Amino acid sequence: MSKHIHKEHNVNLMLYHLVCPAKYRKEVFTLEVEQALKEICWDIQQRYEIRFVEIGTDENHVHFLLQSVPAMLPTQMVRIIKSITAREMFKRRPEVKKILWGGAFWTSGYYIQTVGKHGNEEVIQKYVQKQGGKYKNIHRTTVAEQLSLFLS
Repeated sequence: MSKHIHKEHNVNLMLYHLVCPAKYRKEVFTLEVEQALKEICWDIQQRYEIRFVEIGTDENHVHFLLQSVPAMLPTQMVRIIKSITAREMFKRRPEVKKILWGGAFWTSGYYIQTVGKHGNEEVIQKYVQKQGGKYKNIHRTTVAEQLSLFLS
């Protein structure tokens, strides 16, 4: 669950629901690709003021529930996430590049929406968690649980 961010001169809670389709809407998000994506997002979280509250993949797109600070524009967040994940994904999972000809991982477009802490964060979080339910018959863990396993 998200928490308020305490900065020197403000306290904030900025939440966003971001959806990014894979290039050509190709079905590239296998369990291995999803795990690599989450590891890359963990690295991004360590370097930027972007927190990944939840990540849910479907076969051809990804839903992110993000938290950031007011100084970080939504377009800036999207640019950071899409550029770093694309570059790192091709390094870590080179088989993906064979599926996505042309050298691009994401489409140029995306969907982003603000999420209210007291309005619909829980609804969006549950929706993001359920992504890909048709092809995933495994125990679902939260990003925080997966990251703690990754770090241990």
